[in-house]
Amino acid sequence: MASVTSLTASVHQRLADALSAALPEAGSADPLLRRSDRADFQANGILALAKKAKANPRDLATQVVAQVASGDVIKDIEVSGPGFLNITVTDGAIVRNLAERYADSARLGVPLAEHPGTTVIDYAQPNVAKEMHVGHLRSAVIGDAVVQILEFTGESVVRRHHIGDWGTQFGMLIQYLIEHPHELDHQGGEVSGEEAMSNLNRLYKAARTVFDSDEEFKTRARRRVVDLQAGEPETLAMWQKFVDESKIYFYSVFDKLDMEIQDADVVGESGYNDMLDETCRLLEESGVAVRSDGALCVFFDDVKGPDGNPVPLIVKKSDGGYGYAATDLSAIRDRVFNLKASTLLYVVDARQSLHFKMVFETARRAGWLNDDVKAHQLAFGTVLGKDGKPFKTREGETVRLVDLLDEAIDRATTVVREKAEKVGLSESEIEENGRYVGIGAVKYADLSTSAVRDYKFDLDQMVSLNGDTSVYLQYAYARVRSIFGKAGDRTPVAHPELELAPAERALGLHLDRFGETLEEVAAEYAPHKLAAYLYQLASLYTTFYDQCPVIKPAPAQEVAENRLFLCDLTARTLHQGMSLLGIRTPERL
Repeated sequence: MASVTSLTASVHQRLADALSAALPEAGSADPLLRRSDRADFQANGILALAKKAKANPRDLATQVVAQVASGDVIKDIEVSGPGFLNITVTDGAIVRNLAERYADSARLGVPLAEHPGTTVIDYAQPNVAKEMHVGHLRSAVIGDAVVQILEFTGESVVRRHHIGDWGTQFGMLIQYLIEHPHELDHQGGEVSGEEAMSNLNRLYKAARTVFDSDEEFKTRARRRVVDLQAGEPETLAMWQKFVDESKIYFYSVFDKLDMEIQDADVVGESGYNDMLDETCRLLEESGVAVRSDGALCVFFDDVKGPDGNPVPLIVKKSDGGYGYAATDLSAIRDRVFNLKASTLLYVVDARQSLHFKMVFETARRAGWLNDDVKAHQLAFGTVLGKDGKPFKTREGETVRLVDLLDEAIDRATTVVREKAEKVGLSESEIEENGRYVGIGAVKYADLSTSAVRDYKFDLDQMVSLNGDTSVYLQYAYARVRSIFGKAGDRTPVAHPELELAPAERALGLHLDRFGETLEEVAAEYAPHKLAAYLYQLASLYTTFYDQCPVIKPAPAQEVAENRLFLCDLTARTLHQGMSLLGIRTPERL
């Protein structure tokens, strides 16, 4: 189905036409239309136009009002203040517009982007042979939501999980595994994610103990790093064991997060090894990188250390080893020239902002990024504890991500169980909904905060039925769905001829904003704005539910049908919006 023209677009066009008629010399002027709490919309563009035309803004505004075609869409328009226009739309226009959205069950009338491109998004980057902790949460949750949102707008999205699967620590681990070859053997068939991580932890601790106490082993481990970098077959085979074991664990955590990750999307640091030498050669031959004390470096006028001296991006170390910059620059080359990306998006901790600033500038100087291919770091802040400090265990250790998710699910299951008898949920439904509510609570707390800000991880608040939480939204959705079990033979039908109550108007106008909101969210990579929209939608529905009877006391047939129509569209919008945030909406809670 074709996309639906929003009320904003309809009003905008009528005002633009009126402006052109009142002030022909202005051409196609922008009325600067926005939503308003004084009326349905406010237009502010006349002030600037009047100044340019040396006209009185209120007089010009009055002339524009006289030219506006009212009736089917615009009910009332008045001049306010120095030349603002306050516009009220007709009830019929609201309902007709929503009826078009309702008919488009797949997209709710949300248009596809006019010029979609290809975005490669780098997110959820755990490290091989290391446990995922709370610091990995935000990249995974934010990245997954942005992927869903961009794909919904029509963008072609390539996922990339740039896992840490290379480095000097693998020499120690591989050497120990070669000397203790059965440490990662699985006796009973398939192994769980927890078992895989337990095996890796045990092996890492054992290898570290030997490495720290046995100089001969330390020498052998260091030689093994050289063998790994040279691609020696036995060493690579052992390295692959670590990668495979780690993937079992990673995928179990992502599954608990209700995130789908495909093996083909996992391209770690090792995936760019064959490109490193050429990347360095291209940078040096073009003069972008220069030799400094034996290292290959890129310098920047605006990046200096505490001593005032330039701090370079080191692409290749003086000992011949490659830094993270070489890998990241090779990844850019691959994503631009092989994957044909028009946008590179990195969902990475804000503390790495300087590194990526230098990497992106280096790529621009080399010609790999330009006006047609852009790179952007979607930087995110830190997860804090209730005390406002970085989230740690009582012992001061980093919190394991699995433990955090399990606790969220346990807390949420308790909340669901308290309500279960009233709804008639079975034990299996309680457990399933507990998972959806718990994981949704964790995701929403993250996504409802602007990514760049730090946020406090407070499970008590996250699983609360009150306030700006996913549980509130999930219960709002379930409450809407429950109405249809009591509706009898009444069905949702739009009735544009009816006059709307204030709560109906407010709900309808907000439902109409869904497409505009998603366009803004996608353009700014701002899932928190979608979360805010959905919370306001649920709040407006609560007011509507309290003030506008749907079932009891029974309103007139047409009124009941129109209100059921608003209920159903609200439910669909909540469901679609929450899905784009990666959060499930159970039918019964």
